[in-house]
Amino acid sequence: MGVPKRITSKAKKRSRKAANRWTPPGISKDKKTGNWVRSHHVDLTTGMYNGRQVLTLKTSNEH
Repeated sequence: MGVPKRITSKAKKRSRKAANRWTPPGISKDKKTGNWVRSHHVDLTTGMYNGRQVLTLKTSNEH
């Protein structure tokens, strides 16, 4: 069975734990529509990305 040669210091242990910290996803408000949009993702309500139309969305009355 493996046994540590030295005791792991508090700084080393806390530094290792800090790498696993959760960060919330980046979201921002669209200036034109006011919708909340994830960074680097297409706005699913309008189909816009980076100022241009990338998705064509069906309206509710089309089948």
